Amino acid sequence: MKITIASAALSCAVLAMTVPLTSAANAQQPGNSLTIKFEKLRSMKGTLQLCLTKLKEHFPDCSDDPDAVTLSVPTEGKIAEFKNLAVGKYALAVLHDKNSNGRMNKFMGIPKEGIGFSRNPKFSFGPPKFEAALFEMGDEAQTLVVRMKYFL
Repeated sequence: MKITIASAALSCAVLAMTVPLTSAANAQQPGNSLTIKFEKLRSMKGTLQLCLTKLKEHFPDCSDDPDAVTLSVPTEGKIAEFKNLAVGKYALAVLHDKNSNGRMNKFMGIPKEGIGFSRNPKFSFGPPKFEAALFEMGDEAQTLVVRMKYFL
């Protein structure tokens, strides 16, 4: 088989077009799942409101984070699952929204409903630091256990 300059140039052009397409296709593959199991829930009333963020300035309230991943699940199952998460570092905040009103109820600034965080950091006044709740989502499915904490 005789290779000409034209056929070699055509082969290089085809190769150049396929390499970026292959890379882009790999980058868009679905991510992995993150399963959250809950311990120390006081009741099965209401819902669990979860938010995952990668940004310190949006932790623990993800409401202004355009890239936050949020989830609301019934409390009865004691489990939640995020699907197709990209590899990276995240911090998780959880609210046991006992009356399902979509917000944290407080009494004199103290949460009346349960709260929890990834890595179960110790905290007492105010939420834990972002770094204390930060965990790494790798390229495999992962399970976290979140211990809920109630103040009132």
